[in-house]
Amino acid sequence: MNDLHALPSAGLTLTAGQAPCAALDIPANVATAAELVRRSADQGSALLVLPELFLTGYELPGIVADPDRYALGPADARLDPLAAACAEARVAVVVGAPTRHQAGSQLRISALVLGRDGRFVTQYDKQHSTPNERAAGFSPGTKGCTLTLDGWRLGLGICWDLGFPEHARAAALDGAHAYLLGAMLGRGSGAHQRTTVLPARALDNTSYTVLANHCAPSGPYHGCGGSAVWNPDGTLLTEAGPDGPALATAHLSPTALARARADDPVLIDPSLTAPALPRTTADLD
Repeated sequence: MNDLHALPSAGLTLTAGQAPCAALDIPANVATAAELVRRSADQGSALLVLPELFLTGYELPGIVADPDRYALGPADARLDPLAAACAEARVAVVVGAPTRHQAGSQLRISALVLGRDGRFVTQYDKQHSTPNERAAGFSPGTKGCTLTLDGWRLGLGICWDLGFPEHARAAALDGAHAYLLGAMLGRGSGAHQRTTVLPARALDNTSYTVLANHCAPSGPYHGCGGSAVWNPDGTLLTEAGPDGPALATAHLSPTALARARADDPVLIDPSLTAPALPRTTADLD
């Protein structure tokens, strides 16, 4: 377990992005992601987070019907335009995609991570697959994942992971200063989750919380947008609107983080526990 008292020495600017995606059109969605990377760079961002299954859309039946076509992997040439944009802009990206660890293996809902040089760094597989996702043929992941970037530790989550407080707590107990979530939160109950659960996860763990959410119809849902960043005291730092392409860019402050953790020292209680699952650490520096 990492030192929970260790804080970054400098700030970090990152972006939660949203845009409509084309159903099962990976090249088109890669192009959209690449454009959002370039726009994030214009705002001084070092990292862009994009929604769950952004590279295909939330199109479970179509993905399952032809996984050889729609599952992506680290060496997939269809990611090349996105990798080139990252390298040119010097912006890392976390983007949602369906994956399989090898041909014929179980499908996962994953977050692929490309570094600021455009190279594949790691992937995180959604640990809490919904009942509908499991019924469709997607298996849950078995490991958490923490990224490091410019001295910041960043825990990854995907959509329904946010419904389990221990998931974000496990990231915080691994030393995460921020919790990054790509999601498909729809209008209605999803919008309610966005305004209640996300700030709660920030406050629970005195960690910045970042949401990149769908903002248009995808599969059976219509994303409510509102990609956002919450402060470690649970207050809203910045947010995008409900519709259309948009970026929510925020500067994460080690001073604000230290203040929140001094005011509410929830992470130093000796009774804290979290699921004893292994975690992968990947260095974006």
